[in-house]
Amino acid sequence: MRDAFFASAVAAAVCALISCWIVLIGWSLMGDAVSHAVLPGVVLSYIVGVPFAIGAVIFGFLAVALIGTIRDTSRVKEDAAIGIVFTTLFALGLVLVSATPSQTDLGHILFGNVLGVSGSALWQLVILGAVVTAVLVAKRRDLTLFAFDPVHAHAIGLSRRWLGALLLGLLALTCVVALQIVGVILVVAMLIIPGAAAHLLTDKFGHMLLLAPALAVGATVMGVYVSYGADVSPGGMVVVTQGVMFTAIYLFAPRNGLVTSWYGRRRTAIATV
Repeated sequence: MRDAFFASAVAAAVCALISCWIVLIGWSLMGDAVSHAVLPGVVLSYIVGVPFAIGAVIFGFLAVALIGTIRDTSRVKEDAAIGIVFTTLFALGLVLVSATPSQTDLGHILFGNVLGVSGSALWQLVILGAVVTAVLVAKRRDLTLFAFDPVHAHAIGLSRRWLGALLLGLLALTCVVALQIVGVILVVAMLIIPGAAAHLLTDKFGHMLLLAPALAVGATVMGVYVSYGADVSPGGMVVVTQGVMFTAIYLFAPRNGLVTSWYGRRRTAIATV
């Protein structure tokens, strides 16, 4: 449980950090694509006998490259290219899972296995998480400008293509970080919910970068704890807990909450009468 709490906290913080940019740029579907596309890489890594992170990273970058190639060299739009690539690669992964005889339960790839995280996997998670965090912090100003005003970023000499590729590469690494916790299917929730929740709480991006990891770590640790007591899927409970957190913020955020805004309008209407 100690390792599970630590691994969950690291993965939640890294996913929440990058989710701030993903939510602002509107790359939620891209996060979904990359998280699903790493599945065949993980299975092939088990077959070859190398760390699963290697195969996952390779197929994550492959998915990004294929999406960009189809978008730039054909009349197919980006959303269709994303759908084609991630469904094909995900289906290939499912075929490999069903056809691979292994003593390892490859079903954990789909739904996570945080309670069974090994020492080597924990080190991989920490190292990849540290790399992603360091790059995001070092390039935060450029990435933030790219998210808010890509035209201005290009005008001052920043390469939009390079910044987009950098963020997509970090997204692929982040998917690998969260893979052990919630599995391929639910990774996208950890990549979207924290950033969206923090965006409802503040209008300042600097505050958002602090709020999102704090909210994600708290909800994720709570989800792991509840899953242990209730004897249910840890990955599923982590995402459910984050979903409940988002719902509460969506309804009761101080300025942008649905109930809070309605109550404020009602008070204003009564005061004017």
